[in-house]
Amino acid sequence: MSSDPQPAVRFASVSFRHGRQAAVQDVTLTIAPGTSAAILGPNGSGKSTMLDLMAGLTSPTAGSLEVSVPPHGVSYVLQRLDARQALPVTVDEVLRMGRYGHRGLVGRLTRVDHEAIDRAAERAEVTGLRRRRFHTLSGGQRQRVLLAQALAAEPELLLLDEPITGLDLASQERILAIIAEETERGTTVIITTHHLDEARHCDVAVLLATRLIASGPPDEVLTAEYLRIAYAERVLGDHHAHDHAHEMVILDDHGHGLPE
Repeated sequence: MSSDPQPAVRFASVSFRHGRQAAVQDVTLTIAPGTSAAILGPNGSGKSTMLDLMAGLTSPTAGSLEVSVPPHGVSYVLQRLDARQALPVTVDEVLRMGRYGHRGLVGRLTRVDHEAIDRAAERAEVTGLRRRRFHTLSGGQRQRVLLAQALAAEPELLLLDEPITGLDLASQERILAIIAEETERGTTVIITTHHLDEARHCDVAVLLATRLIASGPPDEVLTAEYLRIAYAERVLGDHHAHDHAHEMVILDDHGHGLPE
């Protein structure tokens, strides 16, 4: 009998379509518990769709998806939040929302809840912002507050959509450190990213171009050969080299101009 742990996430020939447009095509992928995984690929490659599927926000058009974590054990931090449309709530109120999965919308917070919120705020370095209005914060501050909200929920599966894109260096370093800390604690952390260096910080890299190009240890996936398959003309470098992926540059591909 196999002693391998149950996968945190298992995609089996999963496809998803936006109308006639395929966002994800025939993806088969297994992610082990307590693993950090980076999903990367060009815009329109299906990265955000993969997170939406794992979060239960949408269902596969074809194939099957198994997530071993119950819904209240999943935290999802979106990169696309528009602070201008956010309610004028305080940072402290945003952090309290992280405990709704444990207490419900009307449940009174307990000492355990407050302690979880305090720990999360300290780890994300937003304790000094708790009386501020969320919509007045900088982009890096907002992202760290949303991450603290997710941490306050004490998730088993943490989904982060481009967590460091466009942020200051200090915020990037803190968020990358938290990802490492969470996997050390046994949390499964799955991120989307456009940054090769960010992906190399993770245990697993998943290279996507609507279809799965490759998955596995970053050094095996983020190669010149695979990157050119995924990114085509958006890759700069020696087109005759096969082992110089660290020297390659992917042209600016940020934003969400196409369905992901």
